[in-house]
Amino acid sequence: MSKITEQIEEIIQPVLDDLNFELVEIEFTKEGKDHFLRISIDKEGGVDLNDCTLASEKISEVMDEEDPIEQMYYLDVASPGAERPIKTDKALHDAVEQPVFVSLYASIDGSKEWLGVLQSVTDDHIVIKAQVKEKKKEVEIPRNKIAKARHAVLI
Repeated sequence: MSKITEQIEEIIQPVLDDLNFELVEIEFTKEGKDHFLRISIDKEGGVDLNDCTLASEKISEVMDEEDPIEQMYYLDVASPGAERPIKTDKALHDAVEQPVFVSLYASIDGSKEWLGVLQSVTDDHIVIKAQVKEKKKEVEIPRNKIAKARHAVLI
């Protein structure tokens, strides 16, 4: 996480806590000449458009007060979607028995990307049941090799 996103998290986390929303992800990017602050939120049962609008209004208020971003930017508050990132230990444990996509720093069994159903999570590794050719195979992945993980949709 960059210094600016850490600063933004400190500013908006109390607002989201008051609204009973979970902060899923913060992204501050430049696209062309425009800057975007994208914030993904969630709650038990999911968020809807009204939740995103409310959170956007409250976040906008505190961001205007604190003013941590020098340049003009567009604020986008949204649900994380079906392929939401898995960034915390709790989120990883909650994803057991669900489809996940994992990208790795180093390959395991010849692949740096694995798509399958998360079978188990320990302090040291995860196990994914993945389709390899025509067979299902359980792959044990050390947690320190995981670059990114997210929920997935299997078709």
